[in-house]
Amino acid sequence: MIDVIDLHKRYRTDHGLGRWVLKGINLRIPANQSVGLVGRNGAGKSTLLRLIGGIDVPDKGRVIRHSRTSWPLGLAGGLQGSLTGRQNAKFVCRLHGHEKDMAEKLEFINDFAELGEAYDEPIKTYSSGMQARLKFAMSMAFEFDIYLVDELTAVGDAAFSKKARAAFKRLAGRSSLIMVSHSEGTLKEFCEAGIWLHDGQAHWFDDINDTLANYKQSLSL
Repeated sequence: MIDVIDLHKRYRTDHGLGRWVLKGINLRIPANQSVGLVGRNGAGKSTLLRLIGGIDVPDKGRVIRHSRTSWPLGLAGGLQGSLTGRQNAKFVCRLHGHEKDMAEKLEFINDFAELGEAYDEPIKTYSSGMQARLKFAMSMAFEFDIYLVDELTAVGDAAFSKKARAAFKRLAGRSSLIMVSHSEGTLKEFCEAGIWLHDGQAHWFDDINDTLANYKQSLSL
């Protein structure tokens, strides 16, 4: 379970502080329930995922995680360019307490990402597709109670995307998700409930179909 309490967030722009992206969000996201997160571009979907995942901090309010929660999978960034793929993977292993089985984790990540010798080359030499494959492989190497997902299945070329989607379906069968996706079909496939972000507020729906209906209706206003 995750509690979001009076959450506020805005960012500084070239002209000073910007608008409130999120203003006074209060949510209780139940355990063992996968949730789709929808809203217009700029509504704060990725911002909310970053705050829930703990890689960004609110201006006001807090997030209380009662379960092991992943970093936001699929989000840009997160790799150190001067380090190799293997070194980045080692850092994540240590961060999540996998010192004893690190060799096994490192082998899994390289095999899944299909990087070959590039695994021992600096990240800054990788194409965007190679980076996406590495980040996806690292996300599959660790088990969480709740996975935060930002358009994760759209990674790499067609062959890797098919492999990634199959792996993701296996993961979704044993863990809960909080998922951002622009694909209505993907949200209906993986999520039961939903959150609609609109004008800085979060609206909870027990049924993902009701979430999507309210979101689509707002687009016509």
